[in-house]
Amino acid sequence: MAEASSQGPTLFSPFKMGKFNLSHRVVLAPMTRCRALNGLPQPALAEYYTQRSTNGGFLITEGTLVSDTGAGFPHVPGIYNDEQVEAWKKVVDAVHAKGAIIFCQLWHVGRASHEVYQPGGGSPISSTDVPISRRWRILLPDASHATYPKPRRLETPEILQVVEHYRQAALNAIRAGFDGIEIHGAHGYLIDQFLKDGINDRTDEYGGSLANRCKFLLQVVQAVVGAVGADRVGVRISPAIDHLDAVDSAPLTLGLGVIERLNKLQQDWGSKLTYLHVTQPRYAAYGQTESGKPGSDEEEAVFMRTLRNAYRGTFVASGGYTRELGIHAVASRDADLVSYGRLFISNPDLVLRLKLNAPLTRYNRKTFYTQDPVVGYTDYPFLSNANGKEEPLSRL
Repeated sequence: MAEASSQGPTLFSPFKMGKFNLSHRVVLAPMTRCRALNGLPQPALAEYYTQRSTNGGFLITEGTLVSDTGAGFPHVPGIYNDEQVEAWKKVVDAVHAKGAIIFCQLWHVGRASHEVYQPGGGSPISSTDVPISRRWRILLPDASHATYPKPRRLETPEILQVVEHYRQAALNAIRAGFDGIEIHGAHGYLIDQFLKDGINDRTDEYGGSLANRCKFLLQVVQAVVGAVGADRVGVRISPAIDHLDAVDSAPLTLGLGVIERLNKLQQDWGSKLTYLHVTQPRYAAYGQTESGKPGSDEEEAVFMRTLRNAYRGTFVASGGYTRELGIHAVASRDADLVSYGRLFISNPDLVLRLKLNAPLTRYNRKTFYTQDPVVGYTDYPFLSNANGKEEPLSRL
């Protein structure tokens, strides 16, 4: 359980996340940034993550590919070959030198890809052969946008090969020095394409019932835990998010179904996952490129609280949190940790700014997915003291 003051936990109070002792509850959310040229983490990534590191802080990397079929953006990093592992070591070492904890998010975009990203120009793989609708556009390497192509439905025997890619990627991440990994089962990407009944139209053992639709995620979780241990594994889901046509007819039932099965696995193992990371419906409300009509604040709160109360373990919440919303989520025990994305892009010292209630720098959406190693990436300003030096969080 969290260490808390007599008034209860705060966003800035310590927390024991499994075997990791966190000094505060502000988490760097995983965010695609397209700066890993040719799929390899560059020195700019080490600077970017180090800038956002605090002693005892927790960071989750951008989505990192588990195989050469997994990409859906230009210049995203992988963790499926030795060269990538060696490049990640420099990033991880730099973060550890700041005293921070870092997990690698394992990612496969599934049908949210394009032939230009696929080996040999093949079709992207998915749970289905139905493409993402034309309302969504994919970013191509030349900075143009295109419609999503028709994917190739995975044959049943192929699915275990993809599970193996996740298992090997997890081993590679630990070899690179990461403290753990997060399985990306959210936001309309491959695992979510199996979970959501608005996408999964399979008639085999991976489609139809909720139990069948959860099967791929659970196989990935079991394989990864078997490789690196439950105490090094987090899982991210977004049952209420409709990004990339990822709709479900009963999102709360889906979320509770996943949680029920994760709880059962934890009971069987006698060991808990490091955390469950859930994106709440506000993600759709705040994102200018996402679709969907948000519910009321109370409806969203009840949704998240229901999932949080059902899960037996550390609960990380994300999705459009402000300082005030994050403080309230922790104080009301609706979340143990709160992950911040876009605000962390433009405020490398976000933890300090939130603690001081200092002004926040605005982010520039136009530079989210460019390849410049500095502009819009490592050039956002820090708060400075009178001598022009970064003010350490420990002095507060």
